[in-house]
Parts: sequence; structure tokens; C-alpha cells
Amino acid sequence: MKIHVMELGPYQANCYLVYDDETKDALIIDPGAQGHEIMREVEKLGLKIKYIVNTHGHSDHIGANDYVKEATGAPLLIHENDAPMLTSPAKNLSVYFGEKINKPAADQLLRDGDTIEVGSLKFTVLHTPGHTTGGICIYGQDACFSGDTLFAMSIGRSDFPGGSHETLINSIRTKLMSLDDKIIVFPGHGPYTTIGEERAGNPFLDD
Repeated sequence: MKIHVMELGPYQANCYLVYDDETKDALIIDPGAQGHEIMREVEKLGLKIKYIVNTHGHSDHIGANDYVKEATGAPLLIHENDAPMLTSPAKNLSVYFGEKINKPAADQLLRDGDTIEVGSLKFTVLHTPGHTTGGICIYGQDACFSGDTLFAMSIGRSDFPGGSHETLINSIRTKLMSLDDKIIVFPGHGPYTTIGEERAGNPFLDD
């Protein structure tokens, strides 16, 4: 598995190109902005995009959905609870930041335990509500793409509509802290970390 990361948009959201190095089959996780730059990297790497996946429906993670979907023809996937956010500037919060992001509807609705296969790569959808009601992490190949659920020594905000601090902590404890310490966590913002590092030192997870 190869991973290419781009920090995009005013909120520097991480967009991930995850691909099988042999087949070049790939998925795009959270194309938040600057679709032309995403596609430039896709073309440079010679990737065949099979899926576009949103870890949740906030505007800084979905802003280039339309551009990359039109450019690749790949289906758009998001958890069923966050699907309404794609087409509602109020629900995806863009209206509150001077934009009105109204993106294509999802082609496939995800649920906890679903699998996403790209070439020889296989990932499991972990439903981790708390930042949003439909937040997910994508786990597989010794990696976890955690969206805005878990960051390096931090956690996602829970003060937006649909957020809940208690639910978020429970999601992290039950879904992510059950993973092996060696699993590398690739968050929606900021640097990567590991489950072990977060288990040992994340101040939000202290008992």
C-alpha cells in the first residue's frame, strides 16, 4: 500500500490518495478542496480511482467531491447518517463560513463493518460518531484513516451540531483503542501518529 497526503484548503484538511502500488487502483479519502491539485497528483501517479470516501460531511472534507467525481467517474461513499450533509450548506456548515457548498449526493451509503476493496487492499469501515453522527474511520493494512475523530494528542471537536463529547470518547475507546499499538493513524488534520502513542499519551483519553 502506498499513501500520498495533501493538505488542502484554508483549514489544511488532509486528503489521502491510498493505492495498490502494483495495480494502481486507488481511493481518495476526503477531497476537501483544490480538486485540480488532487487530480494533478492522481495523473502524475497514474492512479485509477475506484472510490471517493468522505470520513464525514463537514465542508472542509467534501469541498472537491464534485470536481474529482466528475474527473474520475468514481462513486462517492459516506456513512448514511452524514449523507444529508453533502447537499445542505447548513448541515455541512459551509453557510456559516461564507460559502454555500452543495455537493453531489452519495452513490453508496456506508455502515459500520462495511468493507472497501481497492486492488489487493481491503479496508473496514468503523462508525465512530461524536464529531458528527456519521463520522467514520477507515481501517486496514496496518493503517487507520481517522477523519476528525482522533488526532495526534488530540480529538475532534464535538461542539458542532450533531456532536457529542461523550459519544466521541466512547467511539475512540471502543473502536480505535481496541486496535493494535502499531497501527498508524492518519488523521483529518495534522501529522500522523500511532494507536500506541495515543493510548499512552493522549490527554483526552485519561481515565
